[in-house]
Amino acid sequence: MKHFYRMAAAGLLLLLLCFSATAQRLIPGGNTIGLSLRTDGVAIVAFSGTVPQRAGLKQGDIITTINGQPISDAQQVGAEVAASQGAPLTLGILRDGEEKAFTLSPLQTPDGWRLGIYVRDSVTGVGTVTYYDPDDGTFGALGHGVNDGLTLLPIRNGSVLPSEVASVSRGAAGSPGALQGALCGRSQCGEILKNTPQGIFGTIEPSEGKAIETAKNCEIHPGAATIRANVRGRQVEEFSVEICAVYPNDRSDRNLLLKVTDPTLLSLTGGIVQGMSGSPILQDGKLIGAVTHVLIDDPTEGYGIFIDNMLAAGSE
Repeated sequence: MKHFYRMAAAGLLLLLLCFSATAQRLIPGGNTIGLSLRTDGVAIVAFSGTVPQRAGLKQGDIITTINGQPISDAQQVGAEVAASQGAPLTLGILRDGEEKAFTLSPLQTPDGWRLGIYVRDSVTGVGTVTYYDPDDGTFGALGHGVNDGLTLLPIRNGSVLPSEVASVSRGAAGSPGALQGALCGRSQCGEILKNTPQGIFGTIEPSEGKAIETAKNCEIHPGAATIRANVRGRQVEEFSVEICAVYPNDRSDRNLLLKVTDPTLLSLTGGIVQGMSGSPILQDGKLIGAVTHVLIDDPTEGYGIFIDNMLAAGSE
């Protein structure tokens, strides 16, 4: 009898999980886009020497102020360092959502005064659209955040640009491969509003295609599925994959383990390559998630995120 109650409780939990999210109707993406993001502050991407690290700075730190003056671009950092003439500078740093302060003295070099850090104020690249919502013109892409090192970049603003795939570097064991994108003109076709661990979100020009239902997490199962991807020119194609395992309790962007089985995609790319992050995954006629990672040792396998997890992040 106790076993029956345990089974009944498990069944009730499953029902609760199934009805915990409301299905939406979205247009699956699969097309690549050019991304241009400007950071909210200036990101530290590398060091020259060990002095900055001994002072407490880390790769991925965001410089928001120098001696109390707001910093918005890399040029400002260079100007403040040059004007210091070697006097100590107090850097206001944003790290993991917390504000910190570090003091560092510039060093005299043949090229002038230097802090021993390399910085940047923008990020550009290519990613794949997961979905377009025809009701409000919003979109989600990548299925993971844009990071510098291990740190999620806080963004001030970002642009979406139309792109096409110019060439593909095929993946192999130990080398994930990549899509080489080319921008199709300079006209902005969308705006990036949020950078989250579950993807980037914003608004974009209307997308053609048929809207389909999203799947609840409990409906997703091991077995046959497809992904939509743009791996040559502007053409979006559908390729077969196998969902090998489902991880419903994983709160990150690795809810699905998948394997590419489509011979055409394997011949073109070797499997999953960089730039395919965000490729929508479909199963049983529903949008279930997006490709997020490739396994370095085996590019035919990778991870995906539940679509509900992306939608929750986009709506926060």
